[in-house]
Amino acid sequence: MRLVERGHEVTVYSRRHHAPDRVKQYRRMRIRHVPGIATKHLDTISHTFVSCLHVLFDRHEVIVMCISGNSPLAFIPRLRGSKVVLNVDGSDWRRKKWGRIARTYIHASEWLALRLPNATVTDSRVMHQYYLERFGIHTECILYGADVPPPEHPGVLDRLGITPQGYLLLVGRLVRENCIHHLVDAFERLDTDLECVIVGDAPYEKAYIADLRRRGPQVHFTGYLFGDAYRELMQNAFAFVLCTEVGGTHPVLVEAMASGNCVVVNDTAANLEVIGEAGIPYPGKEGAEGLHRILEALVQDESRVERYRGLARARVQSAYSWEAVTTEYERLFARLLGTRERIEPGVLTTSNERG
Repeated sequence: MRLVERGHEVTVYSRRHHAPDRVKQYRRMRIRHVPGIATKHLDTISHTFVSCLHVLFDRHEVIVMCISGNSPLAFIPRLRGSKVVLNVDGSDWRRKKWGRIARTYIHASEWLALRLPNATVTDSRVMHQYYLERFGIHTECILYGADVPPPEHPGVLDRLGITPQGYLLLVGRLVRENCIHHLVDAFERLDTDLECVIVGDAPYEKAYIADLRRRGPQVHFTGYLFGDAYRELMQNAFAFVLCTEVGGTHPVLVEAMASGNCVVVNDTAANLEVIGEAGIPYPGKEGAEGLHRILEALVQDESRVERYRGLARARVQSAYSWEAVTTEYERLFARLLGTRERIEPGVLTTSNERG
Protein backbone atom coordinates (compact mmCIF):
# COMPACT_ATOMS: atom_id res chain seq x y z
CA MET A 1 0.00 0.00 0.00
CA ARG A 2 2.78 2.42 0.91
CA LEU A 3 4.57 1.67 -2.36
CA VAL A 4 1.40 2.71 -4.17
CA GLU A 5 1.21 5.88 -2.08
CA ARG A 6 4.77 6.66 -3.20
CA GLY A 7 3.76 6.42 -6.83
CA HIS A 8 4.57 2.82 -7.77
CA GLU A 9 2.32 0.34 -9.56
CA VAL A 10 1.77 -2.81 -7.51
CA THR A 11 0.22 -6.14 -8.49
CA VAL A 12 -0.63 -8.81 -5.90
CA TYR A 13 -1.12 -12.43 -6.93
CA SER A 14 -3.87 -14.10 -4.89
CA ARG A 15 -4.86 -17.75 -4.59
CA ARG A 16 -8.16 -18.02 -6.42
CA HIS A 17 -9.60 -20.68 -4.09
CA HIS A 18 -9.01 -18.44 -1.05
CA ALA A 19 -10.61 -15.34 -2.58
CA PRO A 20 -14.32 -15.94 -3.27
CA ASP A 21 -15.05 -12.23 -3.85
CA ARG A 22 -12.37 -11.96 -6.62
CA VAL A 23 -11.90 -8.21 -6.27
CA LYS A 24 -9.73 -6.75 -9.03
CA GLN A 25 -8.34 -3.86 -7.02
CA TYR A 26 -7.62 -3.13 -3.37
CA ARG A 27 -6.30 0.25 -2.20
CA ARG A 28 -5.13 0.94 -5.75
CA MET A 29 -3.21 -2.35 -5.96
CA ARG A 30 -4.14 -4.64 -8.84
CA ILE A 31 -5.22 -8.13 -7.75
CA ARG A 32 -4.60 -11.14 -9.98
CA HIS A 33 -6.45 -14.30 -8.94
CA VAL A 34 -4.69 -17.39 -10.25
CA PRO A 35 -5.35 -21.08 -9.55
CA GLY A 36 -3.36 -23.65 -7.63
CA ILE A 37 -3.75 -27.17 -6.30
CA ALA A 38 -5.45 -26.79 -2.92
CA THR A 39 -3.69 -29.54 -0.98
CA LYS A 40 -1.37 -29.39 2.03
CA HIS A 41 1.83 -30.00 0.05
CA LEU A 42 1.01 -28.41 -3.31
CA ASP A 43 -1.06 -25.32 -2.49
CA THR A 44 1.76 -22.79 -2.19
CA ILE A 45 4.19 -24.14 -4.77
CA SER A 46 1.51 -24.71 -7.44
CA HIS A 47 0.08 -21.22 -7.02
CA THR A 48 3.55 -19.69 -7.16
CA PHE A 49 4.33 -21.64 -10.34
CA VAL A 50 1.19 -20.37 -12.08
CA SER A 51 1.91 -16.83 -10.85
CA CYS A 52 5.45 -16.98 -12.21
CA LEU A 53 4.17 -18.11 -15.60
CA HIS A 54 1.66 -15.28 -15.55
CA VAL A 55 4.28 -12.60 -14.94
CA LEU A 56 6.18 -13.75 -18.04
CA PHE A 57 3.36 -12.21 -20.07
CA ASP A 58 2.64 -9.22 -17.83
CA ARG A 59 5.70 -7.00 -17.55
CA HIS A 60 7.00 -6.34 -14.02
CA GLU A 61 10.34 -4.85 -13.15
CA VAL A 62 10.61 -6.33 -9.66
CA ILE A 63 9.00 -9.51 -8.36
CA VAL A 64 8.73 -10.10 -4.60
CA MET A 65 8.29 -13.74 -3.59
CA CYS A 66 7.95 -15.17 -0.08
CA ILE A 67 9.23 -18.26 1.76
CA SER A 68 12.29 -20.31 0.87
CA GLY A 69 10.16 -23.20 -0.42
CA ASN A 70 9.31 -21.09 -3.47
CA SER A 71 12.98 -20.45 -4.30
CA PRO A 72 13.30 -23.14 -7.04
CA LEU A 73 10.82 -21.08 -9.10
CA ALA A 74 12.65 -17.76 -8.71
CA PHE A 75 14.44 -18.22 -12.02
CA ILE A 76 11.20 -18.08 -14.04
CA PRO A 77 10.49 -14.32 -13.81
CA ARG A 78 14.17 -13.66 -14.50
CA LEU A 79 13.72 -15.19 -17.96
CA ARG A 80 11.79 -12.04 -18.83
CA GLY A 81 14.42 -9.77 -17.29
CA SER A 82 12.55 -9.05 -14.05
CA LYS A 83 14.53 -8.69 -10.83
CA VAL A 84 13.46 -11.18 -8.17
CA VAL A 85 13.51 -10.54 -4.42
CA LEU A 86 12.79 -13.50 -2.12
CA ASN A 87 11.79 -13.00 1.51
CA VAL A 88 12.68 -16.34 3.09
CA ASP A 89 10.61 -15.85 6.27
CA GLY A 90 11.58 -18.45 8.92
CA SER A 91 13.05 -21.96 8.67
CA ASP A 92 9.93 -23.72 7.38
CA TRP A 93 11.58 -27.15 7.47
CA ARG A 94 11.34 -27.01 11.28
CA ARG A 95 7.54 -27.08 11.14
CA LYS A 96 6.11 -30.32 12.50
CA LYS A 97 3.38 -30.50 9.85
CA TRP A 98 5.94 -31.55 7.22
CA GLY A 99 7.03 -35.13 6.65
CA ARG A 100 10.60 -36.21 5.93
CA ILE A 101 10.47 -35.61 2.16
CA ALA A 102 8.90 -32.16 2.51
CA ARG A 103 11.40 -31.15 5.18
CA THR A 104 14.30 -32.28 3.00
CA TYR A 105 12.95 -30.25 0.09
CA ILE A 106 12.44 -27.10 2.16
CA HIS A 107 15.84 -27.49 3.81
CA ALA A 108 17.49 -27.72 0.39
CA SER A 109 15.48 -24.75 -0.87
CA GLU A 110 17.29 -22.49 1.61
CA TRP A 111 20.47 -23.01 -0.42
CA LEU A 112 18.62 -22.14 -3.63
CA ALA A 113 17.09 -19.09 -1.94
CA LEU A 114 20.56 -17.53 -1.87
CA ARG A 115 21.35 -18.28 -5.52
CA LEU A 116 18.29 -18.08 -7.78
CA PRO A 117 16.79 -14.70 -6.77
CA ASN A 118 18.59 -11.41 -7.36
CA ALA A 119 18.33 -10.63 -3.65
CA THR A 120 17.37 -12.55 -0.51
CA VAL A 121 15.61 -10.85 2.40
CA THR A 122 15.40 -12.04 6.00
CA ASP A 123 12.85 -10.52 8.36
CA SER A 124 14.90 -10.65 11.57
CA ARG A 125 18.49 -10.47 12.73
CA VAL A 126 18.13 -14.00 14.05
CA MET A 127 17.36 -15.34 10.56
CA HIS A 128 20.07 -13.13 9.04
CA GLN A 129 22.58 -14.73 11.40
CA TYR A 130 21.22 -18.23 10.64
CA TYR A 131 21.88 -17.85 6.91
CA LEU A 132 25.27 -16.29 7.56
CA GLU A 133 26.39 -19.11 9.83
CA ARG A 134 24.98 -21.89 7.67
CA PHE A 135 26.00 -20.62 4.23
CA GLY A 136 28.46 -17.81 4.89
CA ILE A 137 26.29 -15.37 2.93
CA HIS A 138 24.81 -12.06 4.06
CA THR A 139 21.13 -11.48 3.34
CA GLU A 140 19.24 -8.20 3.23
CA CYS A 141 17.73 -7.80 6.71
CA ILE A 142 14.46 -5.84 6.52
CA LEU A 143 12.13 -6.00 9.51
CA TYR A 144 8.33 -5.78 9.59
CA GLY A 145 6.22 -2.80 10.52
CA ALA A 146 2.88 -2.43 12.25
CA ASP A 147 -0.13 -0.21 11.79
CA VAL A 148 -3.40 -1.20 13.46
CA PRO A 149 -6.02 1.58 13.10
CA PRO A 150 -9.14 1.56 15.30
CA PRO A 151 -12.07 -0.50 13.96
CA GLU A 152 -14.65 1.51 12.05
CA HIS A 153 -17.56 -0.77 13.00
CA PRO A 154 -16.85 -2.49 16.34
CA GLY A 155 -19.14 -5.21 17.59
CA VAL A 156 -17.24 -8.50 17.85
CA LEU A 157 -16.82 -8.20 21.63
CA ASP A 158 -20.60 -8.03 22.03
CA ARG A 159 -21.09 -10.99 19.70
CA LEU A 160 -18.65 -13.08 21.72
CA GLY A 161 -20.05 -11.86 25.03
CA ILE A 162 -16.70 -10.60 26.34
CA THR A 163 -15.63 -7.27 27.79
CA PRO A 164 -12.65 -4.94 27.11
CA GLN A 165 -9.55 -6.03 29.08
CA GLY A 166 -11.46 -9.17 30.04
CA TYR A 167 -9.72 -11.81 27.93
CA LEU A 168 -6.42 -13.34 26.88
CA LEU A 169 -5.90 -13.34 23.11
CA LEU A 170 -3.98 -15.55 20.70
CA VAL A 171 -4.06 -15.08 16.92
CA GLY A 172 -2.46 -17.56 14.54
CA ARG A 173 -2.79 -20.67 12.44
CA LEU A 174 -3.97 -23.59 14.56
CA VAL A 175 -1.04 -25.87 13.74
CA ARG A 176 1.12 -27.90 16.09
CA GLU A 177 4.31 -25.85 15.78
CA ASN A 178 2.38 -22.78 16.91
CA CYS A 179 1.83 -24.60 20.22
CA ILE A 180 -1.72 -23.37 20.77
CA HIS A 181 -2.06 -26.16 23.35
CA HIS A 182 0.32 -24.27 25.64
CA LEU A 183 -2.27 -21.54 26.10
CA VAL A 184 -5.30 -23.84 26.14
CA ASP A 185 -3.85 -26.03 28.89
CA ALA A 186 -2.45 -23.08 30.88
CA PHE A 187 -5.77 -21.23 30.76
CA GLU A 188 -7.80 -24.22 31.90
CA ARG A 189 -5.66 -24.28 35.08
CA LEU A 190 -5.78 -20.51 35.63
CA ASP A 191 -7.83 -19.18 38.55
CA THR A 192 -9.25 -16.04 36.93
CA ASP A 193 -12.38 -14.33 35.68
CA LEU A 194 -10.62 -13.63 32.39
CA GLU A 195 -11.77 -15.42 29.26
CA CYS A 196 -9.59 -16.83 26.50
CA VAL A 197 -10.07 -16.05 22.80
CA ILE A 198 -8.19 -17.89 20.04
CA VAL A 199 -8.48 -16.51 16.52
CA GLY A 200 -7.45 -18.65 13.56
CA ASP A 201 -7.91 -21.96 11.81
CA ALA A 202 -5.98 -24.40 9.62
CA PRO A 203 -7.41 -26.43 6.72
CA TYR A 204 -5.15 -29.46 7.22
CA GLU A 205 -5.14 -29.81 11.03
CA LYS A 206 -8.64 -31.03 11.83
CA ALA A 207 -7.48 -33.61 14.39
CA TYR A 208 -5.28 -31.10 16.24
CA ILE A 209 -8.04 -28.48 16.31
CA ALA A 210 -10.56 -31.04 17.58
CA ASP A 211 -8.13 -31.92 20.37
CA LEU A 212 -7.72 -28.24 21.27
CA ARG A 213 -11.48 -27.80 21.53
CA ARG A 214 -11.74 -30.89 23.71
CA ARG A 215 -8.95 -29.71 26.03
CA GLY A 216 -10.29 -26.14 26.22
CA PRO A 217 -14.09 -26.23 26.62
CA GLN A 218 -14.04 -22.72 28.15
CA VAL A 219 -12.03 -21.20 25.29
CA HIS A 220 -13.63 -19.10 22.52
CA PHE A 221 -12.44 -20.47 19.15
CA THR A 222 -13.55 -17.87 16.60
CA GLY A 223 -12.07 -19.25 13.39
CA TYR A 224 -10.61 -16.72 10.98
CA LEU A 225 -11.39 -13.06 11.70
CA PHE A 226 -10.18 -10.09 9.68
CA GLY A 227 -10.65 -6.35 9.44
CA ASP A 228 -12.65 -4.61 12.15
CA ALA A 229 -13.24 -7.80 14.16
CA TYR A 230 -9.52 -8.57 14.27
CA ARG A 231 -8.57 -5.02 15.18
CA GLU A 232 -11.21 -4.76 17.91
CA LEU A 233 -10.02 -7.95 19.59
CA MET A 234 -6.37 -6.92 19.25
CA GLN A 235 -6.93 -3.53 20.86
CA ASN A 236 -8.99 -4.64 23.86
CA ALA A 237 -7.20 -7.71 25.23
CA PHE A 238 -5.91 -8.03 28.78
CA ALA A 239 -2.80 -9.63 27.30
CA PHE A 240 -1.70 -11.13 23.98
CA VAL A 241 0.00 -14.54 23.93
CA LEU A 242 2.23 -15.96 21.18
CA CYS A 243 3.20 -19.61 21.66
CA THR A 244 4.85 -20.42 18.33
CA GLU A 245 8.19 -22.21 18.46
CA VAL A 246 9.38 -21.66 14.86
CA GLY A 247 9.70 -18.85 12.32
CA GLY A 248 11.29 -15.42 12.20
CA THR A 249 9.48 -12.18 12.95
CA HIS A 250 5.75 -12.83 13.33
CA PRO A 251 3.75 -9.86 12.00
CA VAL A 252 0.91 -10.59 14.43
CA LEU A 253 3.30 -10.07 17.36
CA VAL A 254 4.41 -6.70 16.05
CA GLU A 255 0.76 -5.72 15.50
CA ALA A 256 -0.15 -6.83 19.02
CA MET A 257 2.58 -4.58 20.42
CA ALA A 258 1.50 -1.69 18.18
CA SER A 259 -2.03 -2.11 19.57
CA GLY A 260 -0.70 -1.50 23.06
CA ASN A 261 -0.88 -5.04 24.39
CA CYS A 262 1.07 -6.62 27.18
CA VAL A 263 2.62 -9.48 25.17
CA VAL A 264 3.70 -12.89 26.47
CA VAL A 265 5.81 -15.00 24.09
CA ASN A 266 7.48 -18.37 23.78
CA ASP A 267 11.15 -17.61 24.45
CA THR A 268 12.49 -18.39 20.97
CA ALA A 269 15.37 -16.23 19.75
CA ALA A 270 13.19 -14.57 17.08
CA ASN A 271 10.42 -13.69 19.55
CA LEU A 272 12.92 -12.32 22.06
CA GLU A 273 14.43 -10.13 19.34
CA VAL A 274 11.04 -8.58 18.62
CA ILE A 275 9.99 -7.84 22.19
CA GLY A 276 13.35 -6.66 23.50
CA GLU A 277 12.61 -5.45 27.04
CA ALA A 278 9.00 -4.64 26.13
CA GLY A 279 7.41 -8.06 26.56
CA ILE A 280 7.40 -11.10 28.84
CA PRO A 281 8.89 -14.44 27.71
CA TYR A 282 7.90 -17.81 29.08
CA PRO A 283 10.09 -20.95 28.92
CA GLY A 284 8.72 -22.69 25.84
CA LYS A 285 10.40 -25.98 26.70
CA GLU A 286 8.21 -26.13 29.81
CA GLY A 287 5.06 -25.76 27.69
CA ALA A 288 1.80 -25.00 29.49
CA GLU A 289 3.48 -25.20 32.90
CA GLY A 290 5.88 -22.37 32.12
CA LEU A 291 3.15 -20.25 30.51
CA HIS A 292 0.74 -20.83 33.40
CA ARG A 293 3.31 -19.51 35.85
CA ILE A 294 3.69 -16.25 33.89
CA LEU A 295 -0.04 -15.73 33.37
CA GLU A 296 -0.81 -16.44 37.01
CA ALA A 297 1.62 -13.69 38.05
CA LEU A 298 0.10 -11.23 35.54
CA VAL A 299 -3.51 -11.66 36.64
CA GLN A 300 -2.37 -10.82 40.18
CA ASP A 301 -0.52 -7.66 39.13
CA GLU A 302 -2.47 -5.51 36.68
CA SER A 303 -0.06 -2.61 37.17
CA ARG A 304 2.63 -4.74 35.58
CA VAL A 305 0.35 -5.44 32.63
CA GLU A 306 -0.26 -1.72 32.18
CA ARG A 307 3.46 -0.97 32.28
CA TYR A 308 4.23 -3.52 29.56
CA ARG A 309 1.46 -2.09 27.39
CA GLY A 310 3.28 1.23 27.29
CA LEU A 311 6.66 -0.41 26.69
CA ALA A 312 5.30 -2.47 23.79
CA ARG A 313 3.76 0.52 22.03
CA ALA A 314 6.94 2.56 22.44
CA ARG A 315 9.15 -0.24 21.07
CA VAL A 316 7.11 -0.60 17.88
CA GLN A 317 7.15 3.13 17.30
CA SER A 318 10.94 3.21 17.57
CA ALA A 319 11.91 -0.07 15.87
CA TYR A 320 9.07 -1.29 13.61
CA SER A 321 7.96 1.48 11.28
CA TRP A 322 6.23 0.63 7.99
CA GLU A 323 7.57 3.85 6.51
CA ALA A 324 11.12 2.76 7.30
CA VAL A 325 10.43 -0.73 5.92
CA THR A 326 9.04 0.72 2.69
CA THR A 327 12.09 2.94 2.30
CA GLU A 328 14.40 -0.06 2.77
CA TYR A 329 12.57 -2.01 0.06
CA GLU A 330 12.66 1.01 -2.24
CA ARG A 331 16.41 1.26 -1.79
CA LEU A 332 16.84 -2.44 -2.49
CA PHE A 333 14.69 -2.26 -5.64
CA ALA A 334 16.56 0.82 -6.83
CA ARG A 335 19.91 -0.90 -6.35
CA LEU A 336 18.75 -3.95 -8.33
CA LEU A 337 17.40 -1.76 -11.13
CA GLY A 338 20.47 0.46 -11.19
CA THR A 339 18.41 3.61 -10.62
CA ARG A 340 18.73 6.42 -8.11
CA GLU A 341 18.28 5.45 -4.46
CA ARG A 342 14.88 7.10 -4.41
CA ILE A 343 12.91 5.58 -7.29
CA GLU A 344 10.86 8.04 -9.30
CA PRO A 345 7.10 7.37 -9.37
CA GLY A 346 6.00 5.02 -12.11
CA VAL A 347 9.31 3.21 -12.50
CA LEU A 348 8.60 0.28 -10.22
CA THR A 349 6.01 -2.45 -10.64
CA THR A 350 5.96 -5.12 -7.98
CA SER A 351 4.32 -8.51 -7.84
CA ASN A 352 4.00 -10.37 -4.57
CA GLU A 353 3.30 -14.02 -3.75
CA ARG A 354 3.04 -14.80 -0.07
CA GLY A 355 3.24 -18.37 1.07
